[in-house]
Parts: sequence; structure tokens; C-alpha cells
Amino acid sequence: MNPFKERAMPIDASFRNWSGIYPKPYCKHEVDPYTKTRIILMNGTEFESVWFGHRFNRICNNNDLRRELALIRRSEQQQQKVIAALKPMDESILEHTISYEQLAVDLTAEMARKEPDMMVKAALDFALLEDFDHLYRYADLLEMQQGIKSEHLVGHYTEIMPGRPTISEHRYPFDNVRCFINNKTAHPLTKLHTAIITGAEQQTMNYYMNVAAVVETSDIGRQLYQEIGLIEEQHVTHYGSLLDPNVTLLEHLLANEYTECYLYYSCYQTETDPYIKKIWEQHFCEELSHLHKAVELLRKYEKKDWCEVIPDGEFPDLLSLHENKEYIRKVLENTVNFTSKNEDYVCVDKLRQDDRFFLFQQRLNTPVCEVPSHAVIEQYIALNGMDYRYEIRENPIPQLRDRRNDNTTVGRCM
Repeated sequence: MNPFKERAMPIDASFRNWSGIYPKPYCKHEVDPYTKTRIILMNGTEFESVWFGHRFNRICNNNDLRRELALIRRSEQQQQKVIAALKPMDESILEHTISYEQLAVDLTAEMARKEPDMMVKAALDFALLEDFDHLYRYADLLEMQQGIKSEHLVGHYTEIMPGRPTISEHRYPFDNVRCFINNKTAHPLTKLHTAIITGAEQQTMNYYMNVAAVVETSDIGRQLYQEIGLIEEQHVTHYGSLLDPNVTLLEHLLANEYTECYLYYSCYQTETDPYIKKIWEQHFCEELSHLHKAVELLRKYEKKDWCEVIPDGEFPDLLSLHENKEYIRKVLENTVNFTSKNEDYVCVDKLRQDDRFFLFQQRLNTPVCEVPSHAVIEQYIALNGMDYRYEIRENPIPQLRDRRNDNTTVGRCM
């Protein structure tokens, strides 16, 4: 599939009336977990496109170009409204959060498995273990407060157990900045992966920023969203710094629209729900019009053809969401004690005692008993005698196997 060679409809043809903007939500008791995660992924992708369009608009001094951007952006907003409305009203924020973290885990693992650039693969593997641990913390909170077992919400596709403990993930901001790729030489999958994961983590960060104050659980629930929201800030810095900052805004627009076409086509090809599949198909057709408009604008304002930015328009391997249990276990076994130092990943026991990582940990996580991610598990253990997990076998890290004590030293102490 090469979207540049497909026929595109006019953007105006995509505008719908209110009944077309408000679809039927999925049934939370029947929906496939990966249908939910695809919905979250595409909601975040549309948010990223809209957010970029507004940034472009604010620094653009050509009103003719700004009008074209507004046209694209209004269509993207309409798509986002359709996708967001697929979430049913009876699905709580905390239930929905489980799907956010399942997406983060399985999307990251799937891309890491295919990623040809070792620097980008290392970045994906590094943050994977942190999102994996977030799923465990939220799952214990959900079972403790609503009596819902997340293993059913994730369809038993994703394990629920400790990863790199959330308490150990807090790093001094300098150490979350990565080296950026070169779009002129990067593999097509690398360019797609960096764009996709940045948009997905940006969406998660924004979600937690907004729901932390309104989550319908408890003070400890609000505090957990606060803490993990700060880790998501790190992840957006981490992934966002992989993007090539040397591309022009119109090149970026073209790449964004190409990425959306790739994702909608991937969703369409892999979706199991016929109703949702039609939405992906419709949105793919609409994205073709956005992509072709971006081609037109790039040619008009920068005198460049699309193939100067994306040499081969053929989609690489499509994105498919599925279980990655063994891959995650392998990454956990090999890198659980990693932290980052500038652009590198190092074991914590290789750091000096006066390293800024330890100084930041001491400032933020003292006393340990007040750290929300730890307190949630301790509360669950106090009520139930052991934590809540879904494991196919014991944790590959011996220090993380004790279900009666939450480990706060792995990945954090020398």
C-alpha cells in the first residue's frame, strides 16, 4: 500500500452531521482488549496531529497557509471526537487506565521487537519496563477499590506483575534526554516508531494530567495518578527527543499525515470488530485527503516533492497489537536495574554515590512509605495478605517474587 498513489476525496467531503460524529460506544463486557487499545492509540494519534497543527498555526505568518492548516485540523478534530465517543459511559477512569497501560506495554514491545535502530530499540525497551510496572500498580488499585480483576480487562494477553518499580523510575530531568534520529537516513519503521510512540505517550501524559484531580477512587488513587503522570512527563521527553528536530514544519506535517494513514490502515487490517473496522476504513480514506493536502502544501511553499521526505511511500510491516509476554520477561530479566545517565543506560550499581540520580531520589522519595506507587501495594497487601498479580509463572527477577512485600530497592539502590 502506497497512500501517495491512492485517490483522495476532497477534505470538505469528510464533514458530517451530529449523528455521524457520535458513534455507538463499545460494550465493555464484550469488546476485545486490543480493540480498546487501538481506540486509545488512534485517539492519541489524532490529539498529536491537532496539537501539532495548533503549534504550527501559532508561529506561521501566512494566513493562506493557516487557513489550509485550519481545514485539516477541523477534520482531525472531528475524527478525534468520533474515536473518543467510542468509550462507554459505564467504563470508569480506572478501568480505562488499564487499557492505556496495556497499550503502552504491548505497543512498545511490538515496536521494539521490529525496530532496526539499536538506539531507538534501547529507548523502547527501557521505558517498556516502566509502563509494565504502572499496569501492575493501577491493577492493584482497581481490584482493591472496585473489585475488578484486570487480568480479565487485558484478556490475559498481558501479564500483571512488578517491572522496574515505579519508585525507581524518577530521574533527574537531564537524564531523560536522548539522541535524535536523522530522518534522511533512518529506516522507514524507525521514523514511524518514533512518531507513534511519542504521540501515544503524549496522550497518556495529558490523560493523567487531567484525570488525576477527578479520578473517582480515593486520595491514594489521586496520588498514584500524580506520580505516574510525572513518569509520563519523563517518557514524553525521552521519546520526543528521538524525533529529528531538523525537519521543516511542512515536512513534519507530511510525516504526521503519513503516520496516520499507516496507523489507520494497520487498524483496519487487524480489527476484529466489524463496526469499529468501518470507522478505521472511513478515517483512512479521510487521512488520504489530509496527506494529499500536505503534499500540495509542501510543493507550493517549499518547492519539494513528497518523495524527498519519504523516499518510498510503500507502507513497511503493518502494526499489529498482540501478546508479548516472553519478550517482556526477557527485557525485564536483562535490564530491570538500568537507569539512564545523560544519553546512556547504566546499571544503578555503576553510578557514583553522589550521582544526581541518588540525590533526586532522596529529595523526592523520602520517606519511602509516602511514595504513592509503593503505598498502593502496601495497602493492598495489608488488606489481602499478598498483592494482586496475573503471572504465567514466577517473576524472572528473584527480588520481585515476594508477594507479601513491595520491593523498593530494585533499579534504585546500589
